Amino acid sequence: MIQILLIEDEQRIAELTKKGLEENGFAVTLAYDGLTGKKLAIANNYNVIIMDIILPNINGLDLCKEIRSLKPNIAIVMLTALGTTDDKVEGFDAGADDYLVKPFELRELVVRIRALLKRTASNTNIVGFLLKYAGIEMNLHTKIVKRNGSEIQLTPKELKLLEYMLQNPERILSRAEIAENVWQTTFDTGTNFIDVYINYLRKKIDKDFPDKLIHTKPGLGFILKKA
Repeated sequence: MIQILLIEDEQRIAELTKKGLEENGFAVTLAYDGLTGKKLAIANNYNVIIMDIILPNINGLDLCKEIRSLKPNIAIVMLTALGTTDDKVEGFDAGADDYLVKPFELRELVVRIRALLKRTASNTNIVGFLLKYAGIEMNLHTKIVKRNGSEIQLTPKELKLLEYMLQNPERILSRAEIAENVWQTTFDTGTNFIDVYINYLRKKIDKDFPDKLIHTKPGLGFILKKA
């Protein structure tokens, strides 16, 4: 059974969410403050951690960073009443995989959890703290990226994009999928921001190496693949 740790200080929301998740087949452990949540997260092996940002003792952002540093591959979802773009960016920068603004529908949370679990299950190229593919190595703890031993400097968003591609090597990723999973937004066909970031990444990952790994599939998307 999928084990979920729910860290939420509002008792009514916590209990209703726990009940709903259990009705969908998940096993749920509750913590009502950040310190208790931290102790449980460290002591046990959960598949998913769901946490509020505003928590007693340790706030959700700091807690997320601490858990992520110790367990880099665990799926983390943030639930919060803070829904501005800056709030979301701050949550993702802290290490959250997904973000839901209160009030939310339980079925949407369930869909998000299942999507994260599916993604985690497919990450067969994770070795300890590392993501590896064809000479590229990303340390999920330090965020250091190397290709054939040479360190490459990436911006936070370039890191997130490369991380998603490393999690899904040799699979065509559509612009819509990249937008949803890297930018947490719906792809706007009137913009080319994803192509722009792919080009940024390609210049850093492929430019100084004879073997090109980031390829464009016209009309389909992009793929990380050995030529």
